[in-house]
Amino acid sequence: MFRPKVPTMPQPTGLVTPPAVVEPTAVIQHAQATTAPMSAPARPTVQLTTGAVVALVGGGTAVVLVVGAVLVSMLLAVAITGASVAICALVIRSLIASESKRR
Repeated sequence: MFRPKVPTMPQPTGLVTPPAVVEPTAVIQHAQATTAPMSAPARPTVQLTTGAVVALVGGGTAVVLVVGAVLVSMLLAVAITGASVAICALVIRSLIASESKRR
């Protein structure tokens, strides 16, 4: 009962074509007749100056502070909304309870 049943692979139906035979080909590399001098690399290297490092650190700090302020303000907005909903629920509950006592 708890042993899994492994399905069997179904046999193909209809016309079955034999697999195509692929023959390997030889790769011939030609030697270059002229030797070109080594040129500069295609991608230039990045050199950071002191001013660039200071700018990067300042920019990163500004991004972290802005993102932190946005996240804290969103959390504060959710907390204030939750508190106001709770106060509204208490007021409505007390109004309903006081109205039922009057009757």
